[in-house]
Amino acid sequence: MTTADSDPIPPDLARTLDKVAAALAKMGAGDPALYAALWAGTPDVTLFGAWGTIERGHNAVTTTFNWVGSRFSDGELVPSHDVIGVSGDLAYTVGFERGEVRVDNGDPFPMTIRVTHVLRRIDGEWWIVHRHADYPPVDERQLS
Repeated sequence: MTTADSDPIPPDLARTLDKVAAALAKMGAGDPALYAALWAGTPDVTLFGAWGTIERGHNAVTTTFNWVGSRFSDGELVPSHDVIGVSGDLAYTVGFERGEVRVDNGDPFPMTIRVTHVLRRIDGEWWIVHRHADYPPVDERQLS
């Protein structure tokens, strides 16, 4: 992995992104605990969720992950990072999460979500501090 300016990803950030990937796989199966544990325990964390949730603060964000996780089963979400940027103690990823999932006990279906994560290094550890996710809209240029 390399950053937006083609520098190698710092090893500690790469380890955190591997943890995010493992946690998202569990989220798609209905277990949000690992993903929630990757979030900073601060009041300034924020979530703009793909299902319309907007949250601020560690407790509100992790409570929402419990709700989201309760809706998934028998699936897996796999992140791809199209862009990774790092500057000092801040980092971001821009990409997608894809997988086949089951939501609310329905039939399995393919899911793609556009995702941006912001991470901050706190006391030498990388923590997620923001997530913005949505479903990719139709590219209207393809309609004409």
